[in-house]
Amino acid sequence: MDELIQYGPDLAVGFLNNVKLSLIIAVFSLIVGTILAAMRVSPTPVLRAAGTAYVNLVRNTPLTLVLAFCYLGLSDTLGLIFSTEVPLTNSFWLAVLGMSAYTAAFVCEALRSGINTVPIGQAEAARAIGLTFSQSIRLIIFPQAFRAVIAPLGSVLIALIKNTTVVAAAGYTVDVAATMRETFDTTGVSIPIFLGIVVAFLVLILPIGWYTGWLARRLAVAR
Repeated sequence: MDELIQYGPDLAVGFLNNVKLSLIIAVFSLIVGTILAAMRVSPTPVLRAAGTAYVNLVRNTPLTLVLAFCYLGLSDTLGLIFSTEVPLTNSFWLAVLGMSAYTAAFVCEALRSGINTVPIGQAEAARAIGLTFSQSIRLIIFPQAFRAVIAPLGSVLIALIKNTTVVAAAGYTVDVAATMRETFDTTGVSIPIFLGIVVAFLVLILPIGWYTGWLARRLAVAR
């Protein structure tokens, strides 16, 4: 318990960094995942093929390899630099880039399952009144699809929060997992520190699971 009190502030800062990463990545992955879902149901074969290839490739690649590619490939080899002035800013945004690209594939599949719940007659009716594909998917399909996949999207968000513990693969070493490892190297393995971090994640994740489940039931579309 003494170690938890002594190193608590550093661990709290690391945990807040994980929360900040999660919020930013959630926004980016939702935007990219929505675009990918539109591509996967697009009437244009090239867009469908590109969306399918991206999702299949990224979903079946381990997250640590995606992050390592961003760090070693994009940054070290290709010279993608977000900032050289503030320490760890570059690795922070590399982690955001890699995890957003990875999570977007799962957002896409969750949203595509919601699109499949929308009756095909609604899309046909949209075409009949002269709506384009982009108009029909934006005004008719997506609003219903999002309501149908609130709970799956909540599960994706929970997985995203837990996945932020491996961002050290992108060079970002001030998250809670890296801070915990440094603390263990200094003090030895500490059960109170480990349990404290577990409780912190439970306090963050359990309300998300409860709320998205409640919201899914509240906004369920009657078929």
